[in-house]
Amino acid sequence: MSTTVQPSTDEPSKEDRLKAFLTEKANNGELYFKSKFIADEVGLSPKEIGALMVKLKESASEIEVEKWSYTSATTWRVEPAQ
Repeated sequence: MSTTVQPSTDEPSKEDRLKAFLTEKANNGELYFKSKFIADEVGLSPKEIGALMVKLKESASEIEVEKWSYTSATTWRVEPAQ
């Protein structure tokens, strides 16, 4: 008999972890970053971060997200919401 492990409801979602990280980092003004450079800090892969940034661009009310440029990897611009 196998047992399925249910995800803990106490753990924040990947999207919530990323949003909290970006909100804190952008607290003092705008922040520019590439996913590959923050991946270890948030415990996500660069690919996961890229997918979540598209979602956060539409859903996050605490921060403003903009796809800034693409040179070898997407650079994102984040600032506190006005």
